[in-house]
Amino acid sequence: MKKKTFDKEDAFLSPHAKKSAETAGRLREEEPCVMRTEFQRDRDRVIYSKAFLRLKNKTQVFFAPDGDHYMSRLTHTLDVSQIARSIARCLSLNEDLAEAIALGHDLGHTPFGHIGERVLNSLSPHGFRHSEQSLRVVDVLEKDGKGLNLTFEVRDGILNHPKSGRPATLEGVAVSLADRIAYINHDIEDAIRAGFLKEEELPRDAVREFGTDTRTRINTAIVDIFNESNGKPYVRMSEQRQKALDGLRTFMFEHVYERANKLIQESAERMLRNLYTYFTERPEELPPLYLSTAETDVPRAVCDYLSSMTDKYAISVFKRLFVPREGSV
Repeated sequence: MKKKTFDKEDAFLSPHAKKSAETAGRLREEEPCVMRTEFQRDRDRVIYSKAFLRLKNKTQVFFAPDGDHYMSRLTHTLDVSQIARSIARCLSLNEDLAEAIALGHDLGHTPFGHIGERVLNSLSPHGFRHSEQSLRVVDVLEKDGKGLNLTFEVRDGILNHPKSGRPATLEGVAVSLADRIAYINHDIEDAIRAGFLKEEELPRDAVREFGTDTRTRINTAIVDIFNESNGKPYVRMSEQRQKALDGLRTFMFEHVYERANKLIQESAERMLRNLYTYFTERPEELPPLYLSTAETDVPRAVCDYLSSMTDKYAISVFKRLFVPREGSV
């Protein structure tokens, strides 16, 4: 069965794609699966991980929104996966690899979105970047400290998915682009739904380049990537459309993200700072998974724990530790 997949990849994938049989392998050798390629196995491992399940209760942009149709970190991840697979398919790249990277790219994200990331980055002597934490999740923290033992290509794509990263595979580049396309476009939807933005306020050059609705904007971006990259040893947008996307991203930061963040910034910062201080001073109260790390690196262990929390769980732990209960002395 797996040989059929290898044969299909040899026959149909671009010479610039990363074929499953050419993987650089895992940190620890394992017996190969008779049915699935290594990238298919990685995809399954990510989907069945605890960190992946927690994404459904982590903020994307709007915290605890009054409505059922706002993006969470999980729906954003699925969106990135769909766009990355579309890019990979039209360029004859390895869809399985792109999907595995996309599904794992935000596993290390903090509660309360990028506010949580900024707080931990300011508190920890090591700093904190969610892409690095996502790699730590799959390498170290999952499966009760054993890690998922993913392939090099998937690990590399997870680590390098931010705009500043340099993925080793074109599939990793596709995920990086898909991430930006996904969050910019669906954050626009959420911002309009929340009343932070009116569609007519979007930059005119971006509307001219990408269109007036989410479906059109995403489709335009994918088609542009195909036209620019098909048969080439790279994956990128045309210079004109990339400039427009960057302008749209800047617009969202200035007009939406900062305004939305202010609504929860004070509360989220207070909660995370207090939790960080509490567990730094009392590392013995960390859950068992983090105690071995705490023996040599308390800040790392505390960041591991806090970044694993969902929004709701962080609030519940904060209340348990810091909010007096009725009848308490």
